[in-house]
Amino acid sequence: MEQNKKVIFSGIQPSGNLTIGNYLGALKNWVKLQDEYDCYFCVVDLHAITVKQEPKNLRQRTLEVLAIYLASGIEPSKNTLFIQSHVHTHAEAAWLLNCFTYTGELSRMTQFKDKSRKYAETSVSAGLLNYPVLMAADILIYNADLVPVGQDQKQHLELTRDLAQRFNNLYSPTFKLPEPYIPETAAKVMDLQEPTKKMSKSSDNPNSYILIMDPPEVIRKKISRAVTDSLGIVKYNDEQPGVKNLISIISAITGLSVKEIEEKYEGKGYAEFKEDVAEIIINELEPIQKKVKELLDDKTYLQSVYKEGAQKALYVSNKMVRKMKKKIGFIPFEK
Repeated sequence: MEQNKKVIFSGIQPSGNLTIGNYLGALKNWVKLQDEYDCYFCVVDLHAITVKQEPKNLRQRTLEVLAIYLASGIEPSKNTLFIQSHVHTHAEAAWLLNCFTYTGELSRMTQFKDKSRKYAETSVSAGLLNYPVLMAADILIYNADLVPVGQDQKQHLELTRDLAQRFNNLYSPTFKLPEPYIPETAAKVMDLQEPTKKMSKSSDNPNSYILIMDPPEVIRKKISRAVTDSLGIVKYNDEQPGVKNLISIISAITGLSVKEIEEKYEGKGYAEFKEDVAEIIINELEPIQKKVKELLDDKTYLQSVYKEGAQKALYVSNKMVRKMKKKIGFIPFEK
C-alpha cells in the first residue's frame, strides 16, 4: 500500500524563530498530510547558511525546529523527519544540477533580487544565488510528486520542473516533474504592523510577528498593538487588511467560517475582538510550547528521531543520485 502513496517533500529553515505564520501556513497542514502521503519533512539547515549564522544559534534552532515539528503533531512513525545536512545527497545532487542551470535563470529569481538588494551593503554569497538549485535537489532526489509551496516559492518550483525536464531531455526520463500542493485551507498570515505584507520571522519589528514560543503576555501585547483601522467593525474585506488578517488567524485555528466570526463580533469593538484573538492563539500554542520544552530536555529522543530519519532519507535519495551520476557518465564507486 505504501508504494501507492504520493510523495511530498517540504522543509523549514532554522534561520530564525518560527512564527504562527509557519505554524498555520505549513505545520498545521503537514499534520493533515501524514496519513495520506509519504512525507519527507526536513529541517533545511543548508539553506539557512546562505546568510551568516551564529553557530551556537544555528545548532539550537535546528533542534528547536525539529521539536516544533514533533510537538505540532508530526509523527516520526508516519513521516521521514531529518536534518538536511545529515544527508549528503542533497549537497551532492545540488552540485550536479548546478552544472545544468544557467546563471541567467538564477539571477532572475525574485527572491534573489529582493535579498541581494537587502544585503547589498555587505556582500552577496554564491549560495544565495544558487539556493534554488539546492531546493530543486531537495525535491527531485525523493522523486516528490507534490511540494507544499507559498506564492513566494512558486518560481523556485518552476525552476525545479525546468531542471528536471532539462535533465530528462539530455539523458533519459529520470525525474518526476513535481506539482505544487496548495492546501484547501492554506492560511496566509500577514504582518501585524503592515498587514499587506506576509508575516516573516526576519522582520526588524518584533511587534509584526508572533513566535510559536512567545509567552502569553507577549502574545497579548503584540495582538493589542496589531494595526487595525478607524472603522471599528469586524469585517473580512480588503479595505480592512489588519482586521481581515486577525479573522484569518481565528478561522485557521478554530475552524470557524469568516461569516460565523463576523456575526460573533457584530456590534462589538476591536478591544474585545483583539482580546479574544490573543486568547485563541495562546490556547493553541500553550500545549505545543510545553511539548517543545519537554522534547528539548530529551536530546536522546530527538537524536533517535533525526538519526533514523536521515538513514531512511539517505537510502532513498542515494538511489536517485547514483542514477544521476551513472547517466552523466561517472564511473561508479564500488565498495
